[in-house]
Amino acid sequence: MSNLATLREQVRQRAKCACEFCGVTEMNVGGQLTLDHFQPKSKGGENTLDNLLYCCVRCNQYKQNYWPITEEDAKLWNPREEDASTHFLEGEDGRLIPSTQTGEFTIRRLRLNRGPLVAYRQDRRKRLEESRLLNQYKDLVQVLEQLNQQLATQVTDQQELLERQRNLLRFLLRRSQE
Repeated sequence: MSNLATLREQVRQRAKCACEFCGVTEMNVGGQLTLDHFQPKSKGGENTLDNLLYCCVRCNQYKQNYWPITEEDAKLWNPREEDASTHFLEGEDGRLIPSTQTGEFTIRRLRLNRGPLVAYRQDRRKRLEESRLLNQYKDLVQVLEQLNQQLATQVTDQQELLERQRNLLRFLLRRSQE
């Protein structure tokens, strides 16, 4: 395996086979994603693990070779250095809401609220909620099984107690008749 192929696989594994900008996975797109130089090679970026990102074709195309030239130029969010929650919130409708200027610029530049991504986030949110509910139901079933077991034990204990009481009553009746 060549050095670039090894580096590509390291970046891919680090990203868990998902776009580091928008989160779509290889399974979602049906194939491997692309490598992106966060600082483009044309702007002095290198083929290093720290500068390479795994991203989908769309995010890569929308980012192009953007790199801020001056301090006043908008900065693009670097998913390798900061968590997304630093710059965005996900709305109930699946749209990203910027919480910083970097977040606002990144959403606009990469078109992170494009229709298919919003639908993807809504679907992911729905699947997470379904999974949460299934886990809740699973826990509830376990509690009900435990309660059922306890109830069965109590019924057995009550039957034994009732039999003892009957025996005691019989004994007392016989004794009172003697």
